[in-house]
Amino acid sequence: MTTEFDQYLGKHLLVGITYLDHKEKVIEKRQFHGKITRITERGIFVMQANGEEFSLPPDIRSLKPAKPGTYRLRSTGEVVENPDFISTWTRKEPSPWKDR
Repeated sequence: MTTEFDQYLGKHLLVGITYLDHKEKVIEKRQFHGKITRITERGIFVMQANGEEFSLPPDIRSLKPAKPGTYRLRSTGEVVENPDFISTWTRKEPSPWKDR
């Protein structure tokens, strides 16, 4: 059975994630790439080039077609050639102060 997600399976994905603290200060920026192995209601699963699997939130709207070309990962200097899709995310830590 074919699903709307099948078109993404096996595609090369370049991912950028910015981690912020609760005051929106950048804590870390992470970039990686790999093949999309499956998409379920639990996430978009990517097998990274290093062999580790990473899951993103299950929102295919985050998968944007990549422009052809060479992309260099800032953290490692690794060069990624012609990925199929790019996905960028920002993750903000919750405030340590909860409503009372």
